[in-house]
Amino acid sequence: MAGRAIPAKPPPSVSAPVASRATRSTTAPADAGSWTRAGISTRPCSALVEPPVSGVQVIRAGEGPTVASERADFAATLLSSSPPGVRRDIYHLRMEPGVARESEPHIPGTVEHLVVCGGRVKAGPRGETVELNPGDLTYRGDVPHLYEALAAGTTFVPVMQHV
Repeated sequence: MAGRAIPAKPPPSVSAPVASRATRSTTAPADAGSWTRAGISTRPCSALVEPPVSGVQVIRAGEGPTVASERADFAATLLSSSPPGVRRDIYHLRMEPGVARESEPHIPGTVEHLVVCGGRVKAGPRGETVELNPGDLTYRGDVPHLYEALAAGTTFVPVMQHV
């Protein structure tokens, strides 16, 4: 069950700098939307920012490859990318109240398992969001969805399950 290959050539509407950032495994784009704009939404975004590793790996709080949003006070830090044959990604996210972080659908069959660590967040598919305190939620990630911090210092861990 190997992942699909990254397109060799981005669509003509994608600028060279965006395509370059979105396809290099050593640099994360300024916003996760860059992957969608680059036509690479058929791959889990972790495949673009961190190759699989073996052995023990410790990622301290505040460390790890991070993608910041250009549209909201939102940052996603990859905690674990899926090894070959396994399709799940784990992130640690921090968010402040203000602008909601809207996400386009992930690859078909994606489910997000969200665990709130601190603060409060409204999350879920557009039109079906739920207010959450520390706890968890599962929802479809292959439809448009959003995250909105309702308290300062909100942090949560989404586990992206790709089928």
